[in-house]
Amino acid sequence: MLVLLLLGQFMGLVDVFIVNVAMPSIGTRFHSSGASLQLVVGGYIVAYAMLLITGARLGDLYGRRRMYLLGVVVFTLMSAACALAPNVATLVVFRFAQGAGAAIMVPQIMSVIQMQFTGKARAQALSAYGAVLATGAVAGLILGGVIVNADLFDTGWRPVFMINVPIGAVLIALVPRLLPQDAPTGRRRLDLFGLAVAVPAVFLMVLPAVQGRELGWPAWTYACIAAGAVLAVVFVQFERRMAARGGDPLLNFSVLRASGMSVGMMTLVCVQLTYGGFLFVFTLHLQAGLGQSALRAGLTYVPMSITFGLTGFYWRKLPERLHPVLAPSGLALSALSYALIGIAMHSGTSGGALMWVGTMLNGVGMGLSVSPLLTQSLVNVPMAQAADASGLLTTVVQLGQVAGITIFGAIYLTLFSRVGSDTHAHIAGSAMSTTAVWISAVAALGVIPGVVLARTVLQARRPRPPQPAAVAAQSVSD
Repeated sequence: MLVLLLLGQFMGLVDVFIVNVAMPSIGTRFHSSGASLQLVVGGYIVAYAMLLITGARLGDLYGRRRMYLLGVVVFTLMSAACALAPNVATLVVFRFAQGAGAAIMVPQIMSVIQMQFTGKARAQALSAYGAVLATGAVAGLILGGVIVNADLFDTGWRPVFMINVPIGAVLIALVPRLLPQDAPTGRRRLDLFGLAVAVPAVFLMVLPAVQGRELGWPAWTYACIAAGAVLAVVFVQFERRMAARGGDPLLNFSVLRASGMSVGMMTLVCVQLTYGGFLFVFTLHLQAGLGQSALRAGLTYVPMSITFGLTGFYWRKLPERLHPVLAPSGLALSALSYALIGIAMHSGTSGGALMWVGTMLNGVGMGLSVSPLLTQSLVNVPMAQAADASGLLTTVVQLGQVAGITIFGAIYLTLFSRVGSDTHAHIAGSAMSTTAVWISAVAALGVIPGVVLARTVLQARRPRPPQPAAVAAQSVSD
């Protein structure tokens, strides 16, 4: 049972990263622009982010096993469709549908583990789940490099998606037999109106922001962004009213009133902006800018992924008094690492030892930032609102990566497209260096709310002085 669950988690996570390495090959095959490649990567994440909470509620309403199986079916079919896509436009559409399948599939995994495993077995299952999360990124990058480099049957990047099909077929055959049937609970309700407003709001802002640079920013791009902003305001107001009426909104913004939640979310945005942007830009630079093979580009991330995984797994073993300052310290390390990578790549070379130091340091910084942030942002959130707060943070994590791909991808592609007397490698190096400086600046900016969050966590840990009986009684009455 656990293997079947973790295979689904592995597929969904790997597909976030495996396409990064295949981007140049896809671009060459379809003669597509950098903006189209941004949509191939970002479309999957947008769909996953916007539908993740709805996917969790579908499992609550119709049963976890049923929704897990449905998600696997959609994900597998869309993986095959991506592999057979005749052009980049259809690939973007299929990637969005693939992300929707992942959003239905992935939320059921942790729920089934919590429901079906107890005691020592649950602890072991959660450890295995954590191991998949820690290794999924590096596995995706390495698999992407190996598959594209192998060029199986002269198919180039297409097996990157086709690899999911046999795994999905096994899951479709075995899930009905090995996963117990569960009864729907119906505790949460779908917010279809909120979803219908939120999805077009995001796309109206992301699509023109990605395409505008190459099209010369025509009037329709500004009109779409403005319309998306209006829809975003409508969405927020509707969600607040639904929560005030005691409804079940897609995103409950009332959780932001909890001390630490807002600054934690701001810090998390900076982490994901920089991480998502860096993965996209650096992978593109290694292949399109420096001419490295897909395999070499994928292997470049191995040291960073190892330090990320080890730090993210063992940070709790550090003295507890240091835990509140880990998030801002990690962001500061990440800011330094991006700056070092920018310096290393400026000359248009592979960067040498300084680049390796920078990537490994970035892994440490990310490991110190992400896990503590997700925990500490919830420190003052009431237990009754924990699910809503976690859903909001999860959505922010995914959309932050999309925003990073959009913003920093546009900066790099704009600089890289400039024509001058310099050599190709020098232009690419200069573009990477400048983009890395901007990424470093945003990471450094995130240290500020990170410090505020650290103070909030420290205050939450301090024992409160005993209140006089009369004051305590009045407090309870209020």
